[in-house]
Amino acid sequence: MKLTNRLLKIASLVSEGKKVADIGTDHGYIPVYLLNKGKVSFAILADVNKGPLENAKKEVRHNKLLDKVDLRLGSGIEVLEKGEVDEVIIAGMGGILISELLEAKTEVAHSVDKLILQPMQAQKELRKYLLNNGYEILNEVLVKEDFRIYEIIETKYTGENTVVEDEIYFEVGSRLIENKDSLLGEFIDKKIFMYNSIIKKLEGKNGEAIEEKRKENKRLINKLEKLK
Repeated sequence: MKLTNRLLKIASLVSEGKKVADIGTDHGYIPVYLLNKGKVSFAILADVNKGPLENAKKEVRHNKLLDKVDLRLGSGIEVLEKGEVDEVIIAGMGGILISELLEAKTEVAHSVDKLILQPMQAQKELRKYLLNNGYEILNEVLVKEDFRIYEIIETKYTGENTVVEDEIYFEVGSRLIENKDSLLGEFIDKKIFMYNSIIKKLEGKNGEAIEEKRKENKRLINKLEKLK
């Protein structure tokens, strides 16, 4: 079993010797990899759908790891009890859904040592939720797979909200800038290209709302340029 770049990067962020839960586990590739490497001693593999959980069970059985896992059918972290695991992975879902899953069982979300989150979209909304709801963003990394750059957020609940000095840091996490992530320039360029494409689509269109959208996109491009 060979992990993709995205899954490998997520796995690399799990701390040594911890008990981990993989929410939305699909085939269970990350926990199986971590158990085979001896990086973790126990993993809970959870999925809301029976099919993916059956796939995960086959993968676990094939790797002779049934005694080191617990497979659970259910929604998000609602399948977990407080204190069962140290770290939780939620990857491959939308940012808004991830925030809803955290909100659905806050006693678990608030008690774990670390959450490793990999939103597929609405990354800005997820950052906003975390920073406005008592979570500290410990670290952020980027990983490239094929033509796409994925964002991975490591976070922990502290109970203190973080004041963000500029909305642009919901768009591009400040930790990425602090860490001088090697993919940061390309990541920002992709965002600039996206906003320029929106402006291009507005060409020839008029109206107050259109003009406001045009201005907003130009403002975002200007801020993004300054982050490079």
